[in-house]
Amino acid sequence: MKTKVYNLVILLFAVGVLLALDLILKVWAQNNLSPFVTREFIPGFLGLTYLRNTGAAFGFLAEADWGRWVLTIVKIILMAGLLWYYWRLPVDRKFWLLRVPIIFIVAGGIGNLWDRITLGYVRDMLAFGFINFPIFNLADVWVVIGCFSAAFVMLFLLKEKW
Repeated sequence: MKTKVYNLVILLFAVGVLLALDLILKVWAQNNLSPFVTREFIPGFLGLTYLRNTGAAFGFLAEADWGRWVLTIVKIILMAGLLWYYWRLPVDRKFWLLRVPIIFIVAGGIGNLWDRITLGYVRDMLAFGFINFPIFNLADVWVVIGCFSAAFVMLFLLKEKW
């Protein structure tokens, strides 16, 4: 039980740090960037553009007011499921390879969920300059890192059934 509490403390601390980074960048972008005006951060590669995303990924369901509530409920269920899964993972050290991606997914999910609940939209600001890609935020980066690394770990590193 002591190890499970230790794992929970690490989860709370790590999610707190990642969430703080996301929210600090969102507040900074909201206060310092103009909508649809890109400031180049890394010329030709990455820029900063403030955008309010009222929908899901790529603005999906942006015009549907009910979509906001459906997305909120789905995210809450997913976060609860991931936290339950995190708690139920064996305490064996090798399962940290799954705990870390879950931390990233939960932090990103909470970051965007916070925006959606408190503001009614998600604040996006990161824009690739070398390709035509939708504007995104740090919480989106956390979720993508978490999902891809969890898939990699489950497919290639933790092959045995458990």
